[in-house]
Amino acid sequence: MDDPQRFDLVITGGDVIDGTGGDSVRADVGISGDRIAAIGDLSDAQADERIDAFGKAVTPGFVDVHTHDDRLLFVDPAMRPKTSQGVTTVVVGNCGVSLAPFAAAGRPKPPLDLIFGLDPVRFPTFAAFIDQVDKQPAAANAVFLVGHQTLRITEVSDLDRTATDAEINAMRAGVAEAMEAGAAGFSTGLFYPPARAASTDEVARVAEVAGAAGGIYATHLRNEGPDLLKSVEEALEIGRRGNMPVLLSHHKASGVENHGMVRQSLPMIKEARKTQKVALDVYPYIASSTVLLKERVADSSKVLITWSEPMPEAAGRDLSEMAMEYQIKPEEMVDCLLPAGAIYFSMAEDDVRDVLAFEDAMIGSDGIPHDERPHPRLWGTFPRVLGHYSRDIGLMPLEEAVRRMTGVPADVFGLKDRGYLREGAFADLVIFDPETVIDRANFDTPMEPAGGVDAVITNGSFVWQSGAATGAKPGRALRRGRDLAPKD
Repeated sequence: MDDPQRFDLVITGGDVIDGTGGDSVRADVGISGDRIAAIGDLSDAQADERIDAFGKAVTPGFVDVHTHDDRLLFVDPAMRPKTSQGVTTVVVGNCGVSLAPFAAAGRPKPPLDLIFGLDPVRFPTFAAFIDQVDKQPAAANAVFLVGHQTLRITEVSDLDRTATDAEINAMRAGVAEAMEAGAAGFSTGLFYPPARAASTDEVARVAEVAGAAGGIYATHLRNEGPDLLKSVEEALEIGRRGNMPVLLSHHKASGVENHGMVRQSLPMIKEARKTQKVALDVYPYIASSTVLLKERVADSSKVLITWSEPMPEAAGRDLSEMAMEYQIKPEEMVDCLLPAGAIYFSMAEDDVRDVLAFEDAMIGSDGIPHDERPHPRLWGTFPRVLGHYSRDIGLMPLEEAVRRMTGVPADVFGLKDRGYLREGAFADLVIFDPETVIDRANFDTPMEPAGGVDAVITNGSFVWQSGAATGAKPGRALRRGRDLAPKD
């Protein structure tokens, strides 16, 4: 008689959703080391540990494609805002803001201060940053983008003009070093003051270095309001010039006068996908969050303060209410609060649903982990899609929602052996209850862990179980070329 199979862990009787979008299948999942070793009937197998998942969904670990978790990897290696909702891989360095390469002393200019804060951690090279992630592993894996704003603040002497040839060459060298170190691509945040003066040509010339190395171009568009369509076309042009895939970050139409514009931008994107690689991500909320900017006040129905250096007591307060108390205009109140962060209610629910329903739209939290009172998307994005939009609203089947969080980002970023639940893949897994999974974080209590998430496994180790972080830190720095396939 053959010896029975033996596994470190067997998850029994769950409804396996494999990340392809196909129907779930009742099966056991056997894990050996950091890999999925078998899927099927493992009732006769031996295991060091068994977990009963009857009535639960067993899926690949979620990939948060749009985060600002660069420093969170070090200051909260349990990655609780993410592991608590099933995220096992985060993409950092978005919106042109990356923790490296940056060596300047003092507080970085906004919006870099959203991830740097006052922390003295500085990495003069991208290799030094990724190497440190190897030395100080977190509970989740990390994929890295190098940021245009970070490079620009370092290399451009006057941020109110486009870069000179010498400055562009310096930024190109920074991108080359980052790609050699294993970055997945290059990101921009052309909306923000440090990058607004950058011409399309400047950005394209810097981006093409990442493209030549097989990287992706991820962008917070220059304008998500009245010039949304022009900004989408600019991003597509940069992708074409660099011969590289384009990722449109947190796609939206911001400002009441622009509501409904995604019904023009989405067909435009769909048409572009016929001739070039274009992806997008979205978070499931009608409010955005970033640094406090006067120009964002007018196009928002409400503004909540997430942090303020001169007035820390303002965290969680409504900007208009504070302005009334001080008997000044909201724009004047902004001057009293800076430097600060804010949440802006400026989108339409119908637009959010349209983008969520768009073909292959990925899910990205865009959470800012170092805010005193963060946007609830930091803790609630993925269960909100699974519970509210998939189960309750019926916007898409559960299997499709999971695919947007797993298989699609794995394909977009070229994740090797991740994003799909299949034999031989890395054991990044989530066990959750489809009937109860839901976001509990809201704008009043934004740091509440999700409901219905039973267990989260990264590289074969439990990182979240029974409503708490386990303390395990099995996450890895995922490098292009080794862990990520270059984009052709």
